[in-house]
Amino acid sequence: MAELSDLQKYEFRRSLEEVEKLSGRGTELISLYVPPSRQISDVSNYLKGEYSESSNIKSASTRKNVQAAISSILSRLKAYRFPPEHGLVFFVGHTSIGADQTQMVQYVLEPPDPVPTFLYRCDSKFYTEPLREMLAEKETYGLLVIDRSEATLGLLTGKRIQPIKNLQSLVPSKHGRGGQSARRFERLIEIAAHEYYTKVAGLANEAFRATPDLKGILVGGPGATKDYFVKQGYLHYELQAKVVDTFDTGYTDEYGLRELVEKAKERLADLDLMREKRLIQRLLDEIRKVDGGLAVYGEPQVREALTMGSVDTLLLSEGLRKFRLDLRCQACGHEEHRMAAEATESALCPSCGAPMAVTAKTDLVDELYKLAEASNTKVEFISEDSEEGELLLKAFGGLGGILRFRVAS
Repeated sequence: MAELSDLQKYEFRRSLEEVEKLSGRGTELISLYVPPSRQISDVSNYLKGEYSESSNIKSASTRKNVQAAISSILSRLKAYRFPPEHGLVFFVGHTSIGADQTQMVQYVLEPPDPVPTFLYRCDSKFYTEPLREMLAEKETYGLLVIDRSEATLGLLTGKRIQPIKNLQSLVPSKHGRGGQSARRFERLIEIAAHEYYTKVAGLANEAFRATPDLKGILVGGPGATKDYFVKQGYLHYELQAKVVDTFDTGYTDEYGLRELVEKAKERLADLDLMREKRLIQRLLDEIRKVDGGLAVYGEPQVREALTMGSVDTLLLSEGLRKFRLDLRCQACGHEEHRMAAEATESALCPSCGAPMAVTAKTDLVDELYKLAEASNTKVEFISEDSEEGELLLKAFGGLGGILRFRVAS
């Protein structure tokens, strides 16, 4: 399965938020994680065992609801001969809706990463932590720790560090031996060091250039060797341009890779933060221009600009949760559209005062994303964690656009 697009991540995150809002009475909510390697028949047999065990639950209502949830999952499993590529996750159970009433909910998700282990949990809340971890950013960085005695290569994907290769150096220490002149011995050492650096660079070129969508390269090690290696341009020029920075580490083995990642944490966070800062700052700079510049904000204005194909970059807050609802009066037939924070918002008819029913709902982000795709507009999702991200959400309603050209108003 290919890596999730930004829109798919948004939709998956939104589904998780819906699941996390739900709660049950007692332990009536079932979370089931099925790894891709698990046989469907094994899962069914396990659930049948849990169904039998649940007959011992003292509370009649809890027993009934747990057995109903297990039966629902068993029924859904019949649609699968094998688990999907990344496995399956079920969230099924009776949630509280007030006045001592419950209703059955059923979510079946195909996760963005493979489910690592089989897990069955019955609780008053759904267990979503493994999926939250999967949604964390998984950009890949090349790792290299080096000194004159050894070098270790690795990859950082999300929070996972994968060692690739450790290379021991044959460069002799700087001590004269065997009666050789100091100058000649120094020259031999430098030749050996050069050959060692060239070999390390060759391994790095082979490993990192074969890594798709490599975000950058982190180089670490004790002393000046790491800086010399980078400044002398041993890496292929394409990789040289991806070097983020060098960092002081005490080790050059696998532990050194972990140390390198720890030292680079703030720098990596700043990279994403700075990208978002630049985007929001550009939007603000355009807005401040006397003629409004190449900027647009406000839901109707952004929608119109996207429809006309004039938006170069659409900025969407990851915290944007709005729906466009189609409403119809049940009494007089009056129809209207309305933006709402909830997909089930109730409303009264402005004509007769009777309740209006939601006849259709559209997630605003989904709608704008599709409009952007149709006009070849780049979409940037902005996190809520930065000051700029918070500004986009609170001051501009979570969306704005940088235009290709101004649209006559």
